[in-house]
Amino acid sequence: MDYLPQDPFMLISSINMLLRDGEYESLEDICASFDRDEEEIKTTLLQHGYIYNETQKQMIPADCC
Repeated sequence: MDYLPQDPFMLISSINMLLRDGEYESLEDICASFDRDEEEIKTTLLQHGYIYNETQKQMIPADCC
């Protein structure tokens, strides 16, 4: 993957795939690798109903837990 998508739902899928496949250990690692601001990503995804769960290492619905 050369870049992180701008579309929020494609971004969620991409982040979860990168974490699940073990390519990265955390959202912080992904953001550093793709030169993206972690807080900006978290804010954008929260606006679309998702949060980053550090324990599960994945993006999950904000109303889930």
